[in-house]
Amino acid sequence: MSAIAAKLQELNITLPPVSVPAAAYVPFVRTGNLVFLSGHIAKKDGQVWVGQLGKTLATEEGKAAARAVAIDLLGTLQVAAGGLDKVTRIVKVMSLVNSAPDFTEHHLVTNGCSELLGQVFGDKGAHARSAFGVAQIPMGACVEIELIAEIG
Repeated sequence: MSAIAAKLQELNITLPPVSVPAAAYVPFVRTGNLVFLSGHIAKKDGQVWVGQLGKTLATEEGKAAARAVAIDLLGTLQVAAGGLDKVTRIVKVMSLVNSAPDFTEHHLVTNGCSELLGQVFGDKGAHARSAFGVAQIPMGACVEIELIAEIG
């Protein structure tokens, strides 16, 4: 068993299959040694995790939603890379947080994704990142995250 598979097992994480796109795009594009994952929205119990941070959801709930997105991203990345062991670096994460105008903890919400990537990949999971507050996300989701990874 690979180190990454062992870490996922230790964290009790089962990776989901690649989600079917909800519009006119593909789940990922690989070019050269980079793979770009389209934005994945937060889901809870198989349904869109609806809510707005600072209005209907607290920061810790948003952080849990971002962690759930990271798990979905890992499922897609596994397929895109031909296995997570082929990932040499998580390069960049961009997070969109559906938030009330006065909410300022987008960075803490996004930590739910970043921290899980660090747990799974170790030093290879350290990445550049942007976290934005937005007025709305498709289907009312609370968080959407996209990812760029380098493949060996």
